[in-house]
Amino acid sequence: MIHGPLLPLAEQAKAEGELGVAMVRYRQSAMRKLAGFCLLLAGVLISLSPAPAAASGPTEAIRRLNGELLDTMQHAATLGVKGRYQKLEPIVFKTFDVPYMARLSIGPSWAKLTPDQKKRAARAYGRYVAAVYATRFDGYSGERFEILGEQKIKRGTIVKSQIVKSDGEPVSISYLVHDNVVGYQIRDVYLTGTISELATRRSEFAGILRSNGIDGLIASLNKKADDLQG
Repeated sequence: MIHGPLLPLAEQAKAEGELGVAMVRYRQSAMRKLAGFCLLLAGVLISLSPAPAAASGPTEAIRRLNGELLDTMQHAATLGVKGRYQKLEPIVFKTFDVPYMARLSIGPSWAKLTPDQKKRAARAYGRYVAAVYATRFDGYSGERFEILGEQKIKRGTIVKSQIVKSDGEPVSISYLVHDNVVGYQIRDVYLTGTISELATRRSEFAGILRSNGIDGLIASLNKKADDLQG
């Protein structure tokens, strides 16, 4: 039995113990509520975040190009040939591996060129390609682009596509796409599915290179680009 002044001390200790337990339970409850709020806030933020962009790939690169070409065709009359060229030139340099295409089209003599000649040759080549596209896609009468599929090959991926004319006639265009440092870029175009534009241009350039050298070819490509723009 406890006597005298010790009784209040025991009661005080008991009360303090109960208070401590209550404080612990309060803190635990508060932490649970805070954790629940944080989870709720994270869920809201995730739901408000923009959806991630679709993964890029060979087909997506051609789909973007087709979209730009279709838009150019639909506004061809308003843009005019110079406007179409100005719209397509940056797209060509972004979508096509122009230095690679220039090197393959020029052939073995590319290795003997100076860095400045290579730069000017690639620039002239890209300008020529953009001018060709500006004149080739010069109007719209209901055409549509279709992607038919991919085919993996040793040197990259062939993306098969076609332009369906307003009368329903399909024109096959396939692209050789390679995963470069800057992304997926076109390295060759096959008209009607089989005719390589690189091979055709290499044949065209050979005579100019024999007669006038690389500077003559660069001048010729720039002149053709200017002439095609009217």
